[in-house]
Amino acid sequence: MENQFMTYKGYPLVRTDNEIFFGYMCDPYVIRMVIEKQQEENGVAVSRKVRLYQMSTDEKLNPIEAIVKSSERESLYDALDVAVTWLERANKN
Repeated sequence: MENQFMTYKGYPLVRTDNEIFFGYMCDPYVIRMVIEKQQEENGVAVSRKVRLYQMSTDEKLNPIEAIVKSSERESLYDALDVAVTWLERANKN
């Protein structure tokens, strides 16, 4: 059976606890999102603070050196929109 990943605008999302990796590891960059704050609304946990990191996929770099850009957003939806823009710009080059 093939592994099927959830996608958003054509990019895969892989979540572990409060961390989401977005993008293809074969591309030059991926986005790491860390959900720092959640609020329960109608019995569902909703992200209220998400930190984004654009990271190089170059395995020679340590994780700190791999970070090329960072930002913070108040919702997962807003964070995903920023992430898509970053990936589309960065992976075109």
